[in-house]
Amino acid sequence: MRVSASMESLWQYIQSLSLSERNRIWLADKLLEGTRKEEEETEYISKEEILAGIDAGLKELKLKKEGKLHLISARDFLKELRDER
Repeated sequence: MRVSASMESLWQYIQSLSLSERNRIWLADKLLEGTRKEEEETEYISKEEILAGIDAGLKELKLKKEGKLHLISARDFLKELRDER
C-alpha cells in the first residue's frame, strides 16, 4: 500500500515538472533502462532444446539399465562440483 502511494506521489511530482520534450525522452529512457537490461540478460531455452535434453537423459537411463553405462550418484556428482571450486 505504501509503495503504490509513494509511486503515485512520485508520478504527480514528475507531472508537475515543466519538462521539455528532450527531457521527457531522457527520463523515459532512464526508466526503461533497467527493464532492457533484464530482458537482455534473460536466456531462453527452446522447446527443441528441452526435448533433446529429455531424450538424451532417457537414452542414458536405458543404457544404465542395460549395463552399458556407469552413472555416478547425485551425491558424488555434487561432491565433484564442490571439489572443482
